[in-house]
Amino acid sequence: MSLPRLRAASLQFETFPEPDTESDTRTGAKIVDVAGPLKTTLLLLEDGAVRVCLVTTHFGWTTPANVCDVFRRAIAQELDLPTSHVLLFSSHNHCCVAFASNAVQAYGSYGQELPAAELLPVGKQFLNACCEYARRLPELLERVQVWWAEGQEGRITYNRKGRHADGSSYLMREQDRLLLGNDFNGDIDRQAPVVTFRNSSGKTVAAMTQFTGHPVTAYHPERPVVFGEWPQIACDAVANHLSSESNVPVGFLQGCAGDVNSKEMLSGTVERSTQFGNMLGESYIEALRGLRPSVRDGMSFSVETVNLPLAPLPSREALIAELNEMDDFIQRANAGDEDTLLCVGQNYPESLSPPFRVGLVEMIRRWNVWALELHVSGRAVSVATELEIDVAVIRIGDVGIVGMSCEPFQEIGRQIRRASPLPLSIPCGYTNVSHGYITDSGNTGDQEYMSAHYRYTKFRPPLQKPAGDLLAEHAIRTLERFAKDGDA
Repeated sequence: MSLPRLRAASLQFETFPEPDTESDTRTGAKIVDVAGPLKTTLLLLEDGAVRVCLVTTHFGWTTPANVCDVFRRAIAQELDLPTSHVLLFSSHNHCCVAFASNAVQAYGSYGQELPAAELLPVGKQFLNACCEYARRLPELLERVQVWWAEGQEGRITYNRKGRHADGSSYLMREQDRLLLGNDFNGDIDRQAPVVTFRNSSGKTVAAMTQFTGHPVTAYHPERPVVFGEWPQIACDAVANHLSSESNVPVGFLQGCAGDVNSKEMLSGTVERSTQFGNMLGESYIEALRGLRPSVRDGMSFSVETVNLPLAPLPSREALIAELNEMDDFIQRANAGDEDTLLCVGQNYPESLSPPFRVGLVEMIRRWNVWALELHVSGRAVSVATELEIDVAVIRIGDVGIVGMSCEPFQEIGRQIRRASPLPLSIPCGYTNVSHGYITDSGNTGDQEYMSAHYRYTKFRPPLQKPAGDLLAEHAIRTLERFAKDGDA
């Protein structure tokens, strides 16, 4: 039997942010408590002359565009790789701190030059650790075989896109979810896969997990804490299960969670999130009993850009009507009106204070002002007609991983899994930078928070059908090509 071509090495480090530092909520709120470290795992994969480094972290909603570039370039330099061969995956954890004082998200920078990142102390700490651990990886590379299993978990998440009787959509808050009774979770993605890398001695040297859902159980934007949330707890459970004498680094890949939340959003606690993490960990460990080896060997890799179609701007009349609704909302909320919950399709939780809701509406108001100014100046037809999104596709043995630089809706991931020729395919969002929420065709055109996320951009027109379906189509074509590689 020939030796495997694939080689792997993995290391994990912890970062301890300080209390009273700037949070990543973009509200100016300071951290009120540090419930534990945030963990980051580096996995270096090699097949012949091709190397790829996957960095999975429990920091960050998504890494700001100007910060992500700094991190990836530095890691690539340490490993002598093209920057495109370093992929930074976030668990989309909201209980974290900011990396830079001038962080700019990709969706907040269209048509603008990105400022050089001004890293805060924790950002410098994170960067230095990434470089230090990346430097050590090449000497740890060893031949491995890929093993995989697929578990199920349906207790901790729910589909947060609701519909009224008239068909209009709304963001389902926790209070709305509870009204539906029987611990509602709706249409959710229950896939909970585990991938392990075993050396010639049968020892597991690294592992990866994936699940789909915004980790927001312990999160509150006005009282932020530092905590790895349930994804990190679940990874720790898997690491403890796999480890004998030394810890196995376990990374987490966030699924296509655009319309899926963890339960108890803005009302849960660190303790409740820990319980959810233990539940997910149990599901991973149960899945590990059915681990199977890959038939294929080696690795295939590509990163390509997919162009999504953008729609024309809303009419001048529609923009003015929305601005009037926003201004009325802002006036009432500033006066202390607690009944300021609904505004132009947005549905705000009662747990957010009226002043905080004002800030959220002001964030989307600027988009309407921009669009209206284009109508007034006769330049409405000059807006962009396409949005470029990078899609990274990796085949590792029998396992396909698709990383998209956005927050894709779960149907995009389902399309990839349904049509993939590989035994296990893992679709992921939150890879490198984020262009915000990207809908599948069926969810395009609605006005709730996620489907109308263009309102939070600077400045992008709405998506147009088939929208994110094109991401899935590209990934499927690439996986079909990659499935022919290796020892099938």
